[in-house]
Amino acid sequence: MEVAILLYNGVTALDAIGPYEAFAGSMKCKIKFVAKEKGLIQLDSKMGYLHAEYCYAEVPSMDVLIVPGGIGCKELMNDEETLNWIRQLHKTSKWTTSVCSGSMVLGAAGLLEGVPATSHWFVCESLRALGAIPQEERVVHHGKIVTAAGVSSGIDMALQVVAWEFGVEIAQATQLTLEYDPKPPFDAGSVKTAPPAIVQYTKKVYTELMGSENFFVE
Repeated sequence: MEVAILLYNGVTALDAIGPYEAFAGSMKCKIKFVAKEKGLIQLDSKMGYLHAEYCYAEVPSMDVLIVPGGIGCKELMNDEETLNWIRQLHKTSKWTTSVCSGSMVLGAAGLLEGVPATSHWFVCESLRALGAIPQEERVVHHGKIVTAAGVSSGIDMALQVVAWEFGVEIAQATQLTLEYDPKPPFDAGSVKTAPPAIVQYTKKVYTELMGSENFFVE
């Protein structure tokens, strides 16, 4: 199975690398990192780069498309060349997927009209402005569109797609290969479980960073 992971300046590393490791760990997939232009792609952390080996023209179709999130999504949502490439791949893909705010890009491409979808909790409600039906779930499946919530949930999404394609046993073996057995030191990984003061603090940080919860659709 062929998998394309979209890269762009301002992408979040784990949004792309988490699904990459899950699909690669299945040993059933050929994975391509794709960007508008080949070369080094600046991460949103500004601490490093990922490398895109392919440009859009070289990847006209794929079985799986992954659109990761990141601050750079806002610019991407207005990039018609990127949106047209996503629309093109979606026509023949088996699975069109996103991680975190990558679902905003799918929405900007017109793929989420009336579709249940999720995103990072801070911006999830903004999906409504793009025609989607926001869901507070870690992974949301609707037809061939699969959206994942914030950052680490991309691993869950990829493992689920592996299970659908190759069977539960392969997905379980992949999970074991990754030793993906989260036992975080704190029960603060969602708005529902984090202490209210931590939720407010984190909202304040994001608001200062992005301006508002509607950052991606203003």
